[in-house]
Amino acid sequence: MTHTVLVVEDEPNIVLSLQFILRQAGFTVRVARDGDQALRAIDDYVPDLVVLDIMLPKQDGFAVCEAIRGNESCRNLKIIMLSAKSREVDKERAMLLGADEFVTKPFSTRALGKMVKDIIAPSKPPMQANQS
Repeated sequence: MTHTVLVVEDEPNIVLSLQFILRQAGFTVRVARDGDQALRAIDDYVPDLVVLDIMLPKQDGFAVCEAIRGNESCRNLKIIMLSAKSREVDKERAMLLGADEFVTKPFSTRALGKMVKDIIAPSKPPMQANQS
C-alpha cells in the first residue's frame, strides 16, 4: 500500500525538491499552495502525513495545524511543520497545536524524506528469541 503525503508549501523550489525525494521514497505526493487549499485537499482525501509550512497565504500553518487536529477524521494524520523561523516559541506553538515534528529551513530534503519514512512506517525492532 502506498502512503500519501500532502506537501503544503508556497515556495516552488521547495515543492519540487520535496516531490522528487518523496516520490523516490515511494510515496504518493499531493501539493497545496496555501492554507485554504490544504484544508480542502484534506477534506477530499486524508493523507498519511502533511509537510506543512508555517508561512502560507490565506491561512498560516498554525491555523491549518489547529484545524487538522480539530477534525476527528484526521486523528491519525501526522504533521511535520516547516519554518524559516528558528525561534523556540514557534516550535513550542507548533508542538502545542499538535505537530509531530518541527523542521527549520533550510533543511536537507533527504533528511526530511527519511523523517517522513520513519514517521509513517517506523522500522520495527527485531524480534527476540524466547529465552527459557
